[in-house]
Amino acid sequence: MRTHPFDLFAIDGLLTDEEREIQRTVRTMGERELRPRVAQWFEDGAIPARELARELGKLGVLGMHLEGYGCAGTSALSYGLACLELEAVDSGLRSLVSVQGSLTMYAIWKYGSEEHKQEWLPGMAAGEKIGCFGLTEPDAGSDPGSMRTTARRDGSDWILNGTKMWITNGSVADVAVVWARTDEGVRGFVVPTDAPGFSAPEIKRKLSLRASVTSELVLEDVRLPAGAVLPSARGLSGPLGCLNEARFGIVFGALGAARDCLETAISYVGDRTVFGRALASYQLTQQKLADMTLELGKGMLLALQLGRLKDEGRLTPEQISLGKLNNVREAIAIARECRTLLGANGITLEYPVIRHANNLESVLTYEGTSEVHTLVIGKALTGEGAFR
Repeated sequence: MRTHPFDLFAIDGLLTDEEREIQRTVRTMGERELRPRVAQWFEDGAIPARELARELGKLGVLGMHLEGYGCAGTSALSYGLACLELEAVDSGLRSLVSVQGSLTMYAIWKYGSEEHKQEWLPGMAAGEKIGCFGLTEPDAGSDPGSMRTTARRDGSDWILNGTKMWITNGSVADVAVVWARTDEGVRGFVVPTDAPGFSAPEIKRKLSLRASVTSELVLEDVRLPAGAVLPSARGLSGPLGCLNEARFGIVFGALGAARDCLETAISYVGDRTVFGRALASYQLTQQKLADMTLELGKGMLLALQLGRLKDEGRLTPEQISLGKLNNVREAIAIARECRTLLGANGITLEYPVIRHANNLESVLTYEGTSEVHTLVIGKALTGEGAFR
């Protein structure tokens, strides 16, 4: 008789009935509708983004932790569990949901005008409109304060010029939230992607997050009306607040990829015969499984604690850094170790392990690299900033 890794930590007993039901619903949809197709999407390097957005909108996970405007208004922890189940299928699918809800929709919901919210949020919650978030630039990733994109006033209008890079959903988006330097400091702008001067060429030849649309955003004298600016966001605190929302989802999401790898490995070693015995019966195999289960369970306990703190309004950026640093680092280690248990089969798309491992290489560095989160934690512990 096999015990599931999470059962050793009695994880289900830490969730409410509603949280368990949301998790089951997302997992069922993922297993039935997404998993059968995701390996082909990864191999092709292309996804049916609009179809997926509508499916995920019907599921209710787009902006699910936001209130009003067609959003479900669930707890943050429930949103985290949904991210876990989506990333158990593929990190690219969780990225679509995360960028839509935790970055673009959250920016409009938190910092936008009522007109922005009414125009965009209902359609985005339904998956009828897709959004992207333009912060990262070719030379400004971990240091967004060095961005070169500018917005200058021209009468009552704004003129935007610049380039953004590694933008999820960019080529299929209907709206982009773009951050730019102005005479007033960094400001955010709601940019319809059909605006003259806006283009979003897709980035190809990726070996990670292949089941995801990744793009460059190019803004060449994009003219926007005065009302395009996000009125309640000034300075870097605006985009950084959005990033913390997305990082929270990653704390849970990375565990989904790790869980799927571990479940796959446990099943595989039970069926695989080596030297006349099941691979699962060897001590080294069991040591690997036990070590991975320990790290997965510890990561889940950390995620649940952070989720409770977020729902109580007590979660700090430093705590999010703890979760992102630990859970992604352990998830990628689990994926790599599981690959060894599958041997040569571990490098094929017949199994999800190498796909998860490749995806987690991106998750390790986006929304804040491990190095940046390490320094955030170090500053909290010492009171000394070591970024420069």
